[in-house]
Amino acid sequence: MDFFPSALETLIDKFASLPGIGYKTAQRLAFFVLSLPDETALSFADAITAAKQSVHCCVVCQNLTDGELCAICSSPRRDASVICVVSDPKGVLAIERSHEFNGMYHVLHGVISPMNNVSPDDIRVKELMTRVSDGGIEEVIMATNPDTEGETTARYISRLLSPFGVKVTRLAYGIPVGGSLEFADDATLMRALEGRMEM
Repeated sequence: MDFFPSALETLIDKFASLPGIGYKTAQRLAFFVLSLPDETALSFADAITAAKQSVHCCVVCQNLTDGELCAICSSPRRDASVICVVSDPKGVLAIERSHEFNGMYHVLHGVISPMNNVSPDDIRVKELMTRVSDGGIEEVIMATNPDTEGETTARYISRLLSPFGVKVTRLAYGIPVGGSLEFADDATLMRALEGRMEM
């Protein structure tokens, strides 16, 4: 027996299809949208449509933009000799928040994951190889997540880049600031020891 009109059920299902949104949260969001004034609800729908129509990948780094080049690729202040490779646009935001990196980016839009049928051909590896083969790149920083898929992707790309003679580095990781050694797992401790620096 259906408790809600079919249009409301469809709206709930659409919200529930979003990552991290369960059915109860989807219901709350759907009811909230229905309670909005018509003008606000239409503005919300228009924002989704406009973003979907105007946002696309930068022709150079594959980050999201509404122009031909993203703001980073079009900036003359960035160091074009260093590329930081991230798995998705959220990685760019995370690194930019640190205000420590002044190079360029390359967004893969995924990671190699045989379990999820994602091969190197399904992510933006070819575009990265083209950028490096064009010359002028001195270092490629692999900033994929430190999980199985991220490590696999980083190692695969590192092997592909070896003939170009560019320096390939990996983000250091280990014990977080404010963390405690007693709660760190073996792999984290191993990486922390490998990446130790002189004081």
